[in-house]
Amino acid sequence: MSLPALVEPAAELTVDEVRRYSRHLIIPDVGMSGQKRLKNAKVLVIGAGGLGSPALLYLAAAGVGTLGIAEFDEVDESNLQRQVIHGQSDVGRPKAESAKDSIAEINPLVNVVVHDVRLDNDNVMEIFRGYDLIVDGTDNFATRYMVNDAAYFLGIPYVWGSIYRFDGQASVFAPTLVDDAPCYRCLYPEPPPPGMVPSCAEGGVLGVLCASIGSIQVNEAIKLLTGIGDPLVGKLMIYDALEMEYRKLKVRKDPNCALCGEHPTVTELIDYETFCGAISDEAADAAADATISVVQLEHMLKEREEGTRDFVLVDVREPNEYEINRIPGSVLIPKGDFLNGSALEKLPSDKQIVMHCKTGVRSAETLAIVKGAGYSDAVHVGGGVVAWVNQIDPSQPSY
Repeated sequence: MSLPALVEPAAELTVDEVRRYSRHLIIPDVGMSGQKRLKNAKVLVIGAGGLGSPALLYLAAAGVGTLGIAEFDEVDESNLQRQVIHGQSDVGRPKAESAKDSIAEINPLVNVVVHDVRLDNDNVMEIFRGYDLIVDGTDNFATRYMVNDAAYFLGIPYVWGSIYRFDGQASVFAPTLVDDAPCYRCLYPEPPPPGMVPSCAEGGVLGVLCASIGSIQVNEAIKLLTGIGDPLVGKLMIYDALEMEYRKLKVRKDPNCALCGEHPTVTELIDYETFCGAISDEAADAAADATISVVQLEHMLKEREEGTRDFVLVDVREPNEYEINRIPGSVLIPKGDFLNGSALEKLPSDKQIVMHCKTGVRSAETLAIVKGAGYSDAVHVGGGVVAWVNQIDPSQPSY
């Protein structure tokens, strides 16, 4: 089902623009009219990371007249494996500024608007207002729900994408354009339990997967802006890079949806961090009075070497993470072993248990399990191995 074009055509294309976009102009479905619509379009891309990088580059190359970039982070060396809009010389720079410079190289005719801030309830509506379309490249559930709700309240459709390891998903949410179209909440009414779905920073992502899903998002954006083709409204595209398999599933509007359903309960922006929860209530309770810093851990390790203290330091990350870096003297018991109960057989009953992971989220979850098993003096390390590398041993690589 094709939809009416989101934007009206610009008055004209210059001679330079005709030369630049000639391969679009000779496609009958695009032509002069479609390219003028792209020129007149205002698209906001949320994030200049894995998905935002290819999305921004190809939207710019396609001739979208105004590109907004909502990004507050800085370029890190670990980004370069997949965030192709940045280069080595950009490490340490704001991602939004780096992306703006790359866009200028791709297409100096594009007007770039930088929103170098973290999206939150106080600014999201104002930032979104005035854009024709949003391309969502966020990587956490709290922001995704906020984007969905804000876009719905403002009547702006948006193109969503998600990536993890070798798997990607994409869809278009436009419940204010099409009566029976679903929103993100129709697809995912509730966020997954805290700690259940690792982030890309914890679980990893194949770099080229970002290009695959990001290009699908741009494809959908061009279709919506120009009014051509059959966009992914009410459909979920699923891509498996290992099997090289694409699947398309029907997503129906949920009449009981909290946002766009018949009796909505979400009528304004909510506390999305609380709604999604970084960690479970059990983990938060367990960690409340049982969190130590890496400085404290360093002191404890010295005491253990001197024989004045004894404890077991447990790394709950995955084996491949343990190969990248580690806190000296730790033993590896992955989080999954705690979830299935096998880890408890490996823990001594006469020593204190100290747990850590990459950042402290997984170790807080496993801490709750260990405390529930009777290890009342168990603690975990806030900040995990990331804090250890940053504050104690910068000679080790980070990831």
